[in-house]
This record gives sequence, structure tokens and C-alpha cells, in this order.
Amino acid sequence: MSGSSRIVAVLGPTNTGKTHYAIERMLGHRTGVIGLPLRLLAREVYDKIVALRGPSVVALVTGEERIVPPRTQYWVCTVEAMPEGLGADCVAVDEIQLCADPERGHVFTDRLLRARGLHETLLLGSDTMRGPIAALVPEAQFVRRERMSQLVYTGSKKITRMPPRSAIVGFSVENVYAIAELIRRQKGGAAVVMGALSPRTRNAQVDLYQNGEVDYLVATDAIGMGLNLDIDHVAFSALSKFDGRRMRPLAPNELAQIAGRAGRGMASGTFGVTGEARPLDEGMAQAIMEHRFTPLKKLNWRNSALRFNSVDALISALEEAPSGEHLLKAREADDLRTLKSLAGEAEVLARASDGASVRLLWDVCRIPDFRGISHAEHAGLLQVIFGHLHERGAIPDDFMARQIRRIDRTQGDIDTLSKRLAYIRTWTYVAQRNGWVRDESHWRGETRAVEDRVSDALHERLTQRFVDRRTSVLLRRLKQKEALLAEVNDKGEVTVEGEFVGRLEGFRFMPDKSAQGAEAKALKSASLQALAPQFHLRADRFYNAPDTEIDFTEQGGLMWGEYAVGKLTVGADPLKPQVEVFVDEAAGPDVEQKVQRRLQHFIDRKVAALFEPLLALSRDEALSGLARGFAFRMVENFGILPRADVAQEVKDLDQEARGALRKHGIRFGQFTIFMPLLLKPAPTRLRLVLWSLTKGLSEFPEAPPPGLVTVPSVKDAEPGVDTMCGYRISGERAIRIDMLERLADMLRAKDSRSGFEATADMLSITGMTLEQFADLMQGLGYKAERGERAKVKPAPVEAAAEGEPAPEEGAATEAAPAAEVAEAEPAPAETAEAAAEAPAETAETTEAAADATEADPEIEVFFTFTWARPARQQQGRGPRREGGRGQPGQGEGRAKDRPRGGKPQEGGRRRDGKPQGGKGGKPGQQGAKTYSSRPPKKEKAIDPDNPFAAALMGLKEGN
Repeated sequence: MSGSSRIVAVLGPTNTGKTHYAIERMLGHRTGVIGLPLRLLAREVYDKIVALRGPSVVALVTGEERIVPPRTQYWVCTVEAMPEGLGADCVAVDEIQLCADPERGHVFTDRLLRARGLHETLLLGSDTMRGPIAALVPEAQFVRRERMSQLVYTGSKKITRMPPRSAIVGFSVENVYAIAELIRRQKGGAAVVMGALSPRTRNAQVDLYQNGEVDYLVATDAIGMGLNLDIDHVAFSALSKFDGRRMRPLAPNELAQIAGRAGRGMASGTFGVTGEARPLDEGMAQAIMEHRFTPLKKLNWRNSALRFNSVDALISALEEAPSGEHLLKAREADDLRTLKSLAGEAEVLARASDGASVRLLWDVCRIPDFRGISHAEHAGLLQVIFGHLHERGAIPDDFMARQIRRIDRTQGDIDTLSKRLAYIRTWTYVAQRNGWVRDESHWRGETRAVEDRVSDALHERLTQRFVDRRTSVLLRRLKQKEALLAEVNDKGEVTVEGEFVGRLEGFRFMPDKSAQGAEAKALKSASLQALAPQFHLRADRFYNAPDTEIDFTEQGGLMWGEYAVGKLTVGADPLKPQVEVFVDEAAGPDVEQKVQRRLQHFIDRKVAALFEPLLALSRDEALSGLARGFAFRMVENFGILPRADVAQEVKDLDQEARGALRKHGIRFGQFTIFMPLLLKPAPTRLRLVLWSLTKGLSEFPEAPPPGLVTVPSVKDAEPGVDTMCGYRISGERAIRIDMLERLADMLRAKDSRSGFEATADMLSITGMTLEQFADLMQGLGYKAERGERAKVKPAPVEAAAEGEPAPEEGAATEAAPAAEVAEAEPAPAETAEAAAEAPAETAETTEAAADATEADPEIEVFFTFTWARPARQQQGRGPRREGGRGQPGQGEGRAKDRPRGGKPQEGGRRRDGKPQGGKGGKPGQQGAKTYSSRPPKKEKAIDPDNPFAAALMGLKEGN
């Protein structure tokens, strides 16, 4: 290399000014060629150089566009279209790291190895290319350029929360359109940029974004190749893409290339993910921010020394393997694949019989598959084009006219126009090739005109679909600080320019439902400007409002009048819920904090008032040991504990500990340990909300209507809901736990071994029918045996004369036991015998008596309840009667009617009036008397809240 010629590799991350540097260096020479990765970027660079040197000396050559003035000095091309053998003073190749691209890498590698300027050659790209360039071009000098601004990773953000001047990147047309549609509804509109767009459509869409008509850009990875736009934030909607053969994840350097579009010049930028894309791991994000990537080791290569003496020789040359360790044989490209397909056609092989024909066939095979329908369709079209060129020397005008005429229509939707644009690109490419059509200028003009018309129509459809013009104008006026007349009346109704746009509900603005998509967003933005002072006025009024104006819902919502202003969330302490407020961001942090403080004060006071006994229990420092632990369990369970869950803890409590707990209103029942004051409707309603928060339920259960003793049990309910409601499930219904304890007191006096029947009092306190009561008892562990018997006639009224008052009319009476009924009425056999011994009567009398005898007596249903012994008690351990240990949830103390000695007292009678003692039993004896010189010990007063107080009092009186 002579002293005046040099090769320079200018490497570094994005936004280092590499392309700008190359343009300056090229314009410093008399002639130059620059190769760029995209035709969109080529058009952008062409426009810049034309602005500096004029159109007469600048050429633009891409696959579908060819502008070559007679006095061309500077050539701006796509890398594939770079002319060879020009002898330009300066040659530059941009994005040289694309040598590793699986589809186009072999083209860039060829330019790396063979494209040279007479005085200067510039290779522009990522620092990952330093190793391969040093190995393959040892004479190259390296220039490192640093990024002019910082690039910061901001994590994941919803599309609805994307900041203005953002670009959202998708990797398919469907994904781009879906995101643009969402942004139109949420943000007012977006511009769309894709590599498949024509430069005209792309430039029109970019103008929408650059001029500020929209604040968002939705694009494919085409924006990663040097397109300079005013982007502050880049968000990836996916982290993988289809590379033509398969879906593959994007490498960190590929993500960095796209993310680097954020921040231009000295302005810093940010990048992140959105949609369904998972957040980047810390290592990858840090590598992108610090521009540290794995150096490239292998570059894709395909032989450029082709042999055209036959089709087979050409294919063989294209499939040759590289010799260097840094080169990797490129995968089969579309042009080679098409060549192999056409080589299987006899007609094509017959035509390609000499070097010129083989070269022509190869040129035809290199027509890109713009349509992307299928490989077979593409190969078939190229076979037709090759036939015309080989047979006639050019494509017939009538054939070209027919193809273009079918495409030259501007009706249809976005997909239809996009397909037409792809189709016209094929004929634009054909018209740009020298000698393929007879009137080149005419057909280049025709194809360009059709492409422009379809491009304009496509831009119009894109704008109609993804941009709301009215909304974009309104947003621009807001951005330019143009005042919009907005008002709020005393009903909270908001108007903008005299039009109703929504209402203020609590501290949130609710837009008018008739406004759709971007229009609604723009109107909301305008409305929030007027609402700023209104938010502060409302916050002051709310902060001074009495607690009676605020309430909580059964689902944990917090209401101010008819409007929701927040919701409860779980806190570190079950009795200290936290508050999440519903306040628009536009209201500002001061309003949000004021609303939050007021709601927290409200719920703290509400808990203190409704759970005062429970809070007093938690603060009692006199409790210690097991009593303190049990108190913690009570607080943790909001004052209600099923006794079966804490049976061992209750057993371990001594009388002193129990007494200390009873002072706080705790009742030790047979089935439940609870605080009666907390069973009232208001504490129950709050308890269900707090319990649901601690359980993390999505839907909170509602409290039963107040005043009901039993309610139907709910199927598939969350375990523990019945307890928090103050009920216990037993069978098909649930009974209130305080009434269940009253029922337990009645059951304790019954003989559960021999069996007993329900009394009127039992049915009365439960409010159940006899059948419902039987189901309840079975749920409590009793066995219910159904029976039928003749109904006992009520006693004659004269019985009242003997000293017993007659029952009031309508009052419930206790049914007599089955045994007593049997003794009170004669057996049916005895009745028949009496009838037989009676004197004979007349036929009529006898017949009437027979009818009376045959009449069915009135039958009533009754149930006999016995304790269903658990399996462990079957070995000779039946349940004790009258308060024995065999019954479940047994309460404290002894049965009411059994003295301390455990034997019946002499002359004592049972509650049913029969003598004490069973068969063969002995009369009770008085125990031996004892004497002491000590003064009598003062007895401890009986706790009236003890469920066994009545039994203890009876024992005391009996002694």
C-alpha cells in the first residue's frame, strides 16, 4: 500500500458519528463511493450530500432506484449495489459488522476483502469486528470512537406508560400494526417505519414523527441501521425474530445496535422492554450500556470468483468452502436456491448453454423475492423473465405494461397496498437493470410513478388507521402551551371548549365514553389541566370531612359518598391494614398524600372502635406465659377460635390464666372460644375484610344478614369463612356460635347415651324445624334416629285446678318421651279387647264403632339423639352421660345435676322426675364430715360469663 493510500477501520458503538465522519472524508476527495446497509439509509445520506454538493454530482443506486447524473462524483449505494472497478478515490462500507449476518453477511465480507479506494478505504462498524479485520486486512489502521451520550436501561414499561418520543420495536408486520393500533387508542397515534416500505412512504411517516404530530414511532429493526431520528427511548416488544429460516433470539450486539438509536448527539437515551418481552437480565443490560460484546470470530463468506462456463460450474463455484480460519461458508442464499431450482428445468438448461446465458441466468436469479409468497412462485416468475431476456434480448413492453397495470391501483386496505408495493418493487428492480427493457427511461418512470402512487395511498391508510388527526392537533396545541378552555361545575362535570368530556369522580377523571381512542386521551389531557386546582380544593374538603362521610365496602374499597377513593391492602399487622388511594397522576403527590393520610386515619379509628376489646387484650402487659401466647392467637384470629384448633392450648391453661383472659371478655365455649362483643354486625363486617386481606383473596366473602341464628352453608367456600362470620357449619346450615353455646348448655343436661329428644327450647333458640335440627345435630356428632308415634292429646284444662297453670294458647310445649307415651295410652290390643267385651249394640251403633276403631290415629314424627361414638371409644369407652368426656368440644366444669362425688344423692330425682340411680343402684350416702381449726376460706366468686356458672351455682347450693 502506497503512502497516499490507507485502510482505516472506524469502530465504536452507535451515536459516535461514524457515518458523518465517513461522509466528510469522502467529500474531501474528488470521487467516492459509500455502501450502506439499507436503501432507506442510502436515501437519507443521498439527501444530505445533495444538500451539500448539489444533485448534479451525486448518484443514488439501490436495487429499485437509480439516479446517475452524467457528471457523477459521489456514489451513494446499498452494499449489494456498490459498483466495481470505478477507481474512486475513497470507498466506505458502513455497518461492516453485518459480515456475520446469516443472510447478507457474505456480501459485506466480499466488500471487506475486495472493495478499495485509490487513496482511502473506510470500514465503519462495531468494535466486535476488530479481530477479524486485523486478521483478514492486516494493513488496516484502527480508530476507536466513543459514544457521545449515555445509554441507560430502564427495565420494563407498559405501552400505555411509554414516555413521549419513544420508538417501539417489533419484528413482524403483524406485531408492528398491533402495537401501532394500541398506541393510537392510548396515546393519540404513531408513525410506522418498516424496511418493506418505499422510501416515499417511509419519509412521509418519519415526517409525522419528526414534526411532532405524533410522539411515538413503531418500527422494525430497520431503524437500527443508522436512521437518525429524534428518539429518546427505545422499547423492544420482543427479543427474538424470524431470520428467514427460523425464530432465533437476538444477540446482545444486535439489541445494542437498535437500542443505540435512542439519544442523538449529546442527548442521552434510554432503552427497555415492553409488551410480552421479558426483562433483560442484568448482565446483558450492563453489556449494552457499556458496549461490551463478544468479539466476532467467524465471518460469512461466499466465493466471488465465479465460473460461468456452465450452470453446474457456477453452482460449484458458489458452493466452494473458504480456506481461512476466520471465514465460514455462508448458508444457502435465496439467489443460489433459485438457481438450483431453475437448473432442474430442462428449458432453462437448454437456454443456459454458454457463458453469456449462464451469466444472464445468474443475474436474473439475483432479483430479490420482494413478494415473499413462496419460493416456487418466485422461481416461476424468474423463469418467465429469463425466457424473455434470453429469447428477445429484453422484456416485451406489452408484458411489462400488463404487470404494471394490474398493480397500478390505490384502492384497498393497508395489507392490499403493501402487497402491491412489494409487487411493483420487482418491476422497479427489473427496470433499473441496464438492457433489460427497451425504453429504460420510460419504464423507470412508469414503475417509479406507480410506486409513488401506491406509497402515497399506503401512507394515507397508515395515517388513517394509526393517527387521529383531530387528536394529534389537540395534543400539539397542548404541547405548544396553547390554552384550551376547560371548566368543572359543582357536579364534577368537565367541559373542554364547551363540550362535555367527562366527570370528576372522587379524585379520578372519568372521560366521556362517547369519545374513543386517541380523542379520549387528548381530551383527558386537556381536561386535567383545568382539574389541577379542583383536585386541591377537593383534597382539602375531604381531609376535613367527618368519618360519617367515609365508609368501607365488603370488598375492601374505601368510599367517599358515592365515589371510590381508595382500597385497603394487607399490612404487617392483621389489625393495621394499609391504604392504596385512587388519585389521578395529574392531581400531584401533595393531593395523593393528603388523601392517603385521611383514609389511613379513618381505617385506624374504625379498627380501634370496633375491635377495642381485642386491642386491649393485645396491650395487656399483665398477661404472661401461656396466657399471653393464647392472647396472641386470639388477636391473630380476630377474636374467634374454633376450640378444636386450640384444644391443647386450652388444656394447658390453668384457672388463673383463664380468669385473666375472661376479664377481657373471652368466653371459653364447648365449640368456640370467642369474644361476644365482636359478634355484632359491625365488627363482623370489618373482620371479614381484614381476614380476606390477610388471606390474599381476590373476592371477599360477605357477612350474613344480621339477626339470623342459622344460615345455609356455602359450598366450596374458603376454609374459615364461617368462623369469621361468627357461625359454625353443621350439616346443611351454619349456626351462630353464641347460640350454639346456649344449645350446648341444654345438651349437656341430656342423656346422650340412652337418647333424648329435642325440646321446644332447643328448636326455639335455633329457629329450626325438627328435620333441620336433626341435620344440625348430626353435624355436631350426634346420631339422629327417626321415628313415628301417635300424637299425645293435650292434657285437659282442669289440670290447672290442681295447681299447674295451663299453657298459653299457641305456646310451644315439650313432646313427651316415647316411653311415657306408651304408659299414658293403652296399647292397640287392649283397646280391641275392651271393644269385644262391650254390650252388643244396634247395627248402626256397631258399624259406627267399627268405623271409629278403624280410623287412623294422628301420627307425629320424632327424633331420638344419641352421641355417635368415635372409633377410639368403641373399646368399652362410651360417652359419659350428662357432661361426660365422650361428647365433642366438651366445656369446662361438671354437669349441672351431678354432685362432686360422682354418685346420685339420696332421694334425689332426675330432671324428668324419676328417682336417681340406675337398676340395682344404691342410695346416695353423705360423705364423712371433717373439722379444721382454720377459719373458713373465703370462696372465690363464680364468674357469671363462665358457661358452667349455672352448674357451679347448683353444686354450691346443693352442698
